[in-house]
Amino acid sequence: MHLLVVEDDERLSRALRRLLEEDRHVVDVAADGETGLAIAEDGAGIEVVILDIGLPDISGLEVARRLRRSRSELAILILTARDTVDDRVTGLDAGADDYLVKPFAYEELAARLRALSRRSAGPRRPTPVLEVGPISLDETSRRVTAGDREIDLSPREFSLLECLLRHPGQTLTRDQLLDQAWPFSVAVTPNAVDAYIHYLRTKLGDLGSRIETVRGVGYRLSDA
Repeated sequence: MHLLVVEDDERLSRALRRLLEEDRHVVDVAADGETGLAIAEDGAGIEVVILDIGLPDISGLEVARRLRRSRSELAILILTARDTVDDRVTGLDAGADDYLVKPFAYEELAARLRALSRRSAGPRRPTPVLEVGPISLDETSRRVTAGDREIDLSPREFSLLECLLRHPGQTLTRDQLLDQAWPFSVAVTPNAVDAYIHYLRTKLGDLGSRIETVRGVGYRLSDA
């Protein structure tokens, strides 16, 4: 999933990002509420917000309320050190889907994320047609168009483009792209991503330049 972690404890935030990325999630991080709101409202691909209540600028509860008004499809998981019934009720009434008390085991967080993913599979299921500028991908028919041209992609090229289209403007590492486009049983190296990005750019023609190289990290699809 594409996750946003809003947490001002730098050590915890760094640890969560590492563990979540090891579980093959795409993770954005914000250290305060206003930054978290800006990322969540601009990031169309974000599916779950992991939200600390005790933020330095505005309360995590207020962040949850605003997100629920502007992005009703988002799942919100609140993190807090407060463990009374009233605290839990207040968090849920603010718009949270789940509530996790600090300190917590990462395994419990991962299980709660899996539950949120299952819960959101119905009404929050993303549209089968992905579009960024003149590039369009229909997951149902597996048709890809670039401008006014329909292009024929291999399964790996299709999966790579799908991942990039789901996260426009976001830098994705080679490992993240590998996890999306290759079955886990297939032994490949990050260099395979570079080769298939080259094939994909070639097939997209002039629009291939929208796939930008982020040196030393990976690739992003320009949404400009």
